Amino acid sequence: MLNDQELLRYSRQILLQHVDIDGQLRLKESRVLIVGLGGLGSPVALYLAAAGIGELHLADFDTVDLTNLQRQIVHDTDSVGLSKVDSAIRRLTAINPQIQLIAHRTTLDEDSLAAAVMAVDLVLDCSDNFSTREAVNAACVAARKPLVSGAAIRLEGQLSVFDPRRPESPCYHCLYGHGSEAELTCSEAGVLGPLVGLVGSLQALEALKLLVGFGEPLVGRLLLIDALGTRFRELRVKRDPGCSVCGSSHA
Repeated sequence: MLNDQELLRYSRQILLQHVDIDGQLRLKESRVLIVGLGGLGSPVALYLAAAGIGELHLADFDTVDLTNLQRQIVHDTDSVGLSKVDSAIRRLTAINPQIQLIAHRTTLDEDSLAAAVMAVDLVLDCSDNFSTREAVNAACVAARKPLVSGAAIRLEGQLSVFDPRRPESPCYHCLYGHGSEAELTCSEAGVLGPLVGLVGSLQALEALKLLVGFGEPLVGRLLLIDALGTRFRELRVKRDPGCSVCGSSHA
């Protein structure tokens, strides 16, 4: 049940008919893994902690650098040099001491990633490289756990939801295949802070919709964001029957 403090803390979202007390209880009972506590993971972690997710599992092997602070808003100047997980735990605890925070401070290998995904109800990929995204996707497909995936670079962002529980849903590999050898990072190409904030906020929104069970999640759809022109475009994405990760021969 929700105690008096929780009813007051979450009152504005409980007022929504799509959430109500039953939905807030579902959030309280939910366990969520956030992979990456950088530009995308920062708003994801902040909003999900504030919304009352029962357990947030935080995964990042990196430490806070001064160059992170322009966009990674879960960290502050005093956090420079600290583990990003520890920095985030400090901030999230201050925002909402009623939730549980589970730390993964080292790189997740295949086995530990599989275990981390199995331990939660939903995964948010907030990483910044293709190999991690591919590994997280494979683990989610194997465990049949929904994945909210976001990315941003320069002035462009994108977002989609992959849900192996739905037979029509593609996976990340259906959409991107083996990726590109010429993949750029934010440290090479740059990125604007509010853009990753926008993508991360949308990731948090999609996670809440999936966990509570309302609205239409971005399954089978890819949202493209052009920050330069402030334009949004949506593409339909179909499941690839021959996908090497989620195809019928691998299901």
